[in-house]
Amino acid sequence: MSAAICIIDTSVFCEILDVPNMNDNKNNILLDLEAKMKDRETLLLPMTTILETGNHIGQNGDGRQRRETATVFTQQVKKALQGESPFTPTPLQDQTELAEWLNEFPNWVGRTDSKGKASGFGDLTIYKTWEAQLTKHKARRVYIWSLDDQLSVYDRPPEL
Repeated sequence: MSAAICIIDTSVFCEILDVPNMNDNKNNILLDLEAKMKDRETLLLPMTTILETGNHIGQNGDGRQRRETATVFTQQVKKALQGESPFTPTPLQDQTELAEWLNEFPNWVGRTDSKGKASGFGDLTIYKTWEAQLTKHKARRVYIWSLDDQLSVYDRPPEL
């Protein structure tokens, strides 16, 4: 059986990086990450996750915490870009693809989870990353690793 394709959501990346006020599940997430690496899963890091995580770092903790977390973030993302990390960054979207996603956005924001929380454009782009992987990897499980109820439901088993 082929290893899964795991798309990492912002909620999980913030836990991995220990972002202040966004790290309540850090120990469990790190254990899960270790298991995913052992299972040789492909860990995709969408550009949306990178951008949103950077925003969360800038908005959480005191100045010292923000700087320390930003340094860890920068090191991890640079390693990913250089292929020296378990994470593989996804490319930025081209203008045509982005325009298509923008056309879908008004309908996307009408969705809410069981708690009434709506879903934003960042979530749509992570979903679109998941959707693109489905066609590329039919024989592999493709899922979004998220603490967000709306995104964690996207988990397709391998097609036989």
